[in-house]
Parts: sequence; C-alpha cells; structure tokens
Amino acid sequence: MAKSKKRYVCQACGSVSHRWQGQCPDCAEWNTLVEDAPATVFSQKHDLSSGGRAIAFEPLDAPGEALQRRTTGLAELDRALGGGLVPGSAILMGGDPGIGKSTLLLQAAAKIAGAGGDTVYVSGEEAAGQVRLRASRLGLADAPIRLAAATSVRDILTTLGGMEPPALLVIDSIQTMHSDTIEGAPGTVSQVRGCAFELIRYAKENGVALVLVGHVTKDGNIAGPRVLEHMVDVVMSFEGERSHQYRILRSLKNRFGPVDEIGVFAMAGQGLEEVSNPSMLFLSGRDEPLAGSAVFPALEGTRPVLVEVQALIVRLQSGATPRRAVVGWDTGRLAMLLAVLEARCGLNFSSAEVYLNVAGGYRLTDPAADLAVAAALVSALADRPLPPKSVWFGEVSLAGEVRPVAHSSLRLRESAKLGFDAGYGPNGKDGGGDSAGLNYRGVTQLANLVDRVMAAT
Repeated sequence: MAKSKKRYVCQACGSVSHRWQGQCPDCAEWNTLVEDAPATVFSQKHDLSSGGRAIAFEPLDAPGEALQRRTTGLAELDRALGGGLVPGSAILMGGDPGIGKSTLLLQAAAKIAGAGGDTVYVSGEEAAGQVRLRASRLGLADAPIRLAAATSVRDILTTLGGMEPPALLVIDSIQTMHSDTIEGAPGTVSQVRGCAFELIRYAKENGVALVLVGHVTKDGNIAGPRVLEHMVDVVMSFEGERSHQYRILRSLKNRFGPVDEIGVFAMAGQGLEEVSNPSMLFLSGRDEPLAGSAVFPALEGTRPVLVEVQALIVRLQSGATPRRAVVGWDTGRLAMLLAVLEARCGLNFSSAEVYLNVAGGYRLTDPAADLAVAAALVSALADRPLPPKSVWFGEVSLAGEVRPVAHSSLRLRESAKLGFDAGYGPNGKDGGGDSAGLNYRGVTQLANLVDRVMAAT
C-alpha cells in the first residue's frame, strides 16, 4: 500500500501545505501549521456519517397505540412501579443478599401467570430444583411459570426467539449472565453491560416487561459503575433489616411514574405479605406515653407513614467525652439540632450522651422530622413525656425557627385516622393546613416547644 503523504493545515486561515513552515505563506501567521492526517481506507470504511439507512422523524402528537400497564397482582409492588408494569420496560431491582428479591419476583411472576400472562423466569444463581423448592414453600408450585436455569444470553435469546414473547421476563441475576461475543468473566463491567444491552433490546423490540436482579456492594449501591442504572427505565431498591420483619421497596428512578413512592412488605412464613397500613407496623407496642418518645408523620411519596422517634439522654459524672449515637437518622442533622437547642434554647447537652433511634428500623430522610426529634430530645432531657396521642412535624432552622413543610394536611389526616387527637407543627396560614379534626397548635420557635414540654405535667 502506498505511503500516504503528509499535509499541514493552517489553524488560522485553513490553507494546506505539503511541508511544514514556520510562517503560513497565505496569512503570514507564525506557528499555525499543524499536521493533519489525510483520509485513509480505514477511516473511510469506518466513517459513520454515510452508508446507513435514513430514519423517520415523528411529531410528538403523532397518533399511536397507548401502552397499557399490566398489574402484578401485588398492590404494593404496583404502587412502587407507578401503577404496574409497562410493556417494553426494563426494570433493575437491587437489594442486600437474602432480603427477599427472588421471593418477591417469584410471587409477582406467579400472580401474572395465574392471570393469564405468559411468564419466563430465568435463574442464573440457583438450579431449577432450588427455585421449585422455594415455590413449593410459598404455595406457588402449581403456577404456570416457564422456569429455566441458564447463564448464556445467546441460549436465552435463541429460546425466546422461537416462541411468543412473554408478558414478563425475569433474569436473576444479571451479574451471572455471560455473552460469548465479549471477553471476560461473568460479572465484569463489559459482560454486564453487553448482556443487559442485548436483553433490553429484545424487551424493547417485543414489548416484554424485563426485570433484572442486580447485586449490590457493601454500601448498598448496585454493583458496577452505574452502567446498568443508565440503561434501564426503572431502578428499584429493596431495603430492610434482617432482624425486622418489614421490607420497603423504593423506586430510585422511574421513567413512567413518580420516584418517591414506596411499597411496604412484611416477611412471613408464606413469603412476603403486603402491608397496607405501615403506620400500625411502626407504631406497634405503644401503650403509654414515655419520656423521650415522639411520633412523627413521615411522608413517602403520597403515603403518610407514622413512625416513633426515641431519644435517651445519659448524664456523665466523670467528665468523659460524651457519645452521639444515631440509628435511622442523619448524624450531622442531629449535631446541628443539638447545637440549635443549646444556642437558642439554653439547654445543655455538652456533658450528656445522646442516643437517638427510629423505631422499627425505619430510616428517615424527611427534613420535617426536625421538630419530632427536638421534642424527643427535650422530653428525654426533662424526663417528662410528651402530650399523649400527639404528633410532631416541622423543619427547624439554625435560628431556631420552625418552618412550614409540604403536605401538612395529608400528615394530619393520617394521624387522625390512627386515633391521634393533637398535632404540633409550623405556625402560619399554611402551617397546619386542614387539621382534620385534630387539636392543632402552631409552634413558631423551638423555644416554644421547650416551654410546652417543661410545663407539661
């Protein structure tokens, strides 16, 4: 092959020269000639700007067939998905090992198959006999599910190509899948990305709802450099503590619905059971009001969930460095709240150990929990219980002000439904919203809360 000739292009005027010069002969600029690689046979062959087929563009209001969601038979799963499964969608579900991902998907697959939808369940981690054993324990042995144990994506797609596209395809898990067109062991980034791409392309082309189970790291994030989260339509996280019976299915990304909805399940002997009223689960065991206990109406999407915030204050006599232990809340936010109570309300926590716990293993991220935490801390410090059957919510600023929060009426209505008759929150026109029959009292400053607790009998 003939050697290609070099050429130099001026970066100022664009003139071409076949030898380098310090000064451009056309525009007289200095040191502007840069070597430019000419077009070769390889570059012409791999030029993607031509040789393809033209694609057709459509307007946004073009008529088309509306996609109908398919219910999974589990109301809590449908709630987290935004209303059900969308045909042609790719869903990635992550969670700690043993949390119940396979159990949940097997129950959903059995519900869909029982309703007449063709369902395919491919297990790459367990043998078919192990999956049948779990199904027998859950009472789903007679569900018409197409079950297979395979790890080759080529074999899976070849088998699916010779049959009618199913309504639901479950891959458990994507880290065990392998493609013979990509070098590397199963679970590597290239294998996971390549296998997921082929499975998602099949789901999109055939209108199949695809669910991929993903492994998680020790921090709880889905394994891999987030390549799967960008490729799929829905990312779901199955959370919970093994020592507690409840499980929360949370949507982290959803192209077809809201991302702040949750589904609550309870692990039982017959599998996962739906919890339609999670507030009763997190408030169980509350008989009499105790010092250091406050009830907070948290909001998860459109669902209020009442949880109990517990605080314990231990005075130190030896002058040792006090501890700050938090379970279920942000440690930095507790430090900020303690500083506000000391600076704005004159309370002394510097010589006391502070322990804070959200009952039931629940994790709070709602900033409206500030007032409930402050009420629990003040109640524990004064050793006086808060008013019985009362709820507390509101965001606390560094100046000690109690600021309004979203959906106050919804929080109060849920509290009244569960038998609470008093509410404490932000003051103002929209602070309490519709009090729903509760005795609502606005709190403008954190010092007002301290006065109420200290004056309580």
